[in-house]
This record gives sequence, C-alpha cells and structure tokens, in this order.
Amino acid sequence: METKQKEKIKKVAVGLNGHSHHAETEVRLAVQKTYKLYIDGKFPRTESGRYYKLNDKNGKVIANICRASRKDFRDAVVVARKAQGEWQKKSAFNRSQILYRIAETLETRRQQFVSTLGLQSVSDAAAQKEVSAAVDMLVYYAGWCDKYQQVFSCVNPVESSHFNFSFPEPTGVVSAIASQQLGLLNLVSLMAPALAGGNSIIILAAEKFPLTAIDFAEVLNASDVPGGVVNILTGFSNELHTHFSSHMDVNAIVYADNNSAALKTIQTNAASNVKRVVVVQHVAEESPYRIMELQEVKTTWHPVGI
Repeated sequence: METKQKEKIKKVAVGLNGHSHHAETEVRLAVQKTYKLYIDGKFPRTESGRYYKLNDKNGKVIANICRASRKDFRDAVVVARKAQGEWQKKSAFNRSQILYRIAETLETRRQQFVSTLGLQSVSDAAAQKEVSAAVDMLVYYAGWCDKYQQVFSCVNPVESSHFNFSFPEPTGVVSAIASQQLGLLNLVSLMAPALAGGNSIIILAAEKFPLTAIDFAEVLNASDVPGGVVNILTGFSNELHTHFSSHMDVNAIVYADNNSAALKTIQTNAASNVKRVVVVQHVAEESPYRIMELQEVKTTWHPVGI
C-alpha cells in the first residue's frame, strides 16, 4: 500500500527477451552537492558558518558557497607550513609525476568541468578551450620540475680559491588570490608554478567561479598531492586579502586580480615580514620565470681542494 512517506510508481519495463513485465521503482531525490573548503586534504565547512549565494545568468540560485574567514585561512597556513618541508624534499621527478597525474585526472573529468563552467555562465566552446589550456599548463610545468634548477643555477667566478655556487630554493608557504576572469585556468596558473618549485600554497578562489574551485580540489584529492600542499578557500577577496598579506608565516603572496586599492594594501602589509609580492597580469602565461618568482636564490662557498 502506497504512503505519503514512500511514494512508488509502477511502470512497464521491457526485458531483454522482448516480453513486457511490470517493475516497481521508487521515486528518489537527487543528492545535491555541498560545496566546502579544501584544507589539509579534507573538505571542512567554514568555521564561521557563513555562506553566500551563487546565481546563474538568469538570477537563479544554484549553490550556497562557504564564506571563508580569517580562522580558516590561519588553519590553512598551519597545515601548509607543515606540508611544505616534505613537499620540498620530494625529488623533482616525483613532483613532476604528481603534476602530470593532476593533468591526467583533469583530462578524464573534462566534461564535468565544462558543465560546471557552464553553470557559471561560460559558453561550451570557451569552457572546452579553458579546460584544454589548464591541462596543457599542468603538463608544461610538470616538464619543468626537474629542469629549472639546471637552467637557473650557476657557478660564480670569485677571486679566492673557492667554488661559489648559486641555486634556487622554494620560498616556502605562498598565499594567492585568484583572478575573476577565468574559472579553472586561474587556479592552475597560480598552483602549478608554485608546486613545481617545491612550495605549498593557499588559494582564494574567484568569487565568480567557486564551483570550479571545489571541483578542482576533488581532482587534487585524487591525484597523489599530499594533504596541506594545496589548500583552496572560497569567499570574498575584500575580506581576506588583508589576512593573506599580513600573516607572518606566509613567505610570498601572488595577486592575480586587478583591484589597485587591494594591491596597495597587500604591498603595505607584505613589508611587515619582507613578504614577496608577485603580481600576475596574464594568467594564461607559461614560463619558467613563473617558477622563479617563488624561489630564493641561495649562494654557497666551498674551498678548492677539499
């Protein structure tokens, strides 16, 4: 007997043998996705309990998005610092393998990202092009992981009887604020050069494209990236850029947006611990110099004959 709590419908199904028979199926509700933050390889809700509504091009609400707080960011910095040392110790070839694995996983989930970008008012053609560019960028930086140190290291001429070597080392923990222009490529352009160079990173996703950010976090979670190496927050840049630039345990900040007032605040705050400020104007740019922007060049001396 049918009840209000469990509605059933009867439908005619045709079996493999061509005979008709009655099958009873249950009406079910689709499992709606909850978009959370990505910190330490986990998907927590924001500690603030706040969220903002994301609307499609017709003004319809399509998701409630976590509005990250200062506490969320500070938690991300703690795990990023812990993870960075181990990530730096991995061989360059191993980091290359992991970046390539991210590219593989993203490629296999192409249609999901095209659909997610479509929900955020990106045309199908533009979405296909952006996913392809993101995959190609990951492969590009995977290839540079074990090469940039060879290219940018050098033996320096000195007058004393010493060998003098200069070589790049990772800056450490990087905070990054994404551009509002692209939903996927902006994340990859911030993350890939930082990881290729042995850094850990906390990224504030674009307010316009939060769905893509969390979908990309799921790709990272399935791609051998150690927890804490990449952390992704959603929320408002005008709330968080001050915290991203003033935290004393962050070594560099990458700013890809175009708010001149926010950039001035970031540059002022960064001076408190001589934090490096990198401004990205072209998120689609591929260059080994993007890796070097987040490197410290160290010099060592060694006596000749020892």
